[in-house]
Amino acid sequence: MRKTKELWVDSIGSVNPESSPVDAELIETIGKYTRQEYLQRSGEFHGCVSPGVLVGGIMVGMAQKEFSPEQLCDVICETQSCLPDAVQLLTPCTTGNGWMKVVNTGRFAVSFYDKQTGEGARVYIDLKKLEKWDEMYAWFLKLKPKHDQ
Repeated sequence: MRKTKELWVDSIGSVNPESSPVDAELIETIGKYTRQEYLQRSGEFHGCVSPGVLVGGIMVGMAQKEFSPEQLCDVICETQSCLPDAVQLLTPCTTGNGWMKVVNTGRFAVSFYDKQTGEGARVYIDLKKLEKWDEMYAWFLKLKPKHDQ
């Protein structure tokens, strides 16, 4: 049986689990990239710079902080939109190598599981707490067309 720790994003600048606040470093550096480099690379890979790939990168970073760098993980993305691209940009996990699975539940969530122990971390967006961030809230609920985001 897998043991999973849940973390949730309540804004780009903060996260709410008792255990794992997003620090400024997660915002300024996304994976091995500066925020600007990540935005450029994600735009090239994803086809455009999108709020989903940006918050997805932060979510991937949150999950990765729960594991040591040498741990190998499998990943489950619960949406087919944006988040899988962030995983592929920041980890060795892809659908092609079988380390990432997309199970489209319609939730913007990602789970990382240690390949050896099965222990994991799941990161998701808490919609109620996102309400105070107008742009992210509008993106998440698709209240604005893509070209206006």
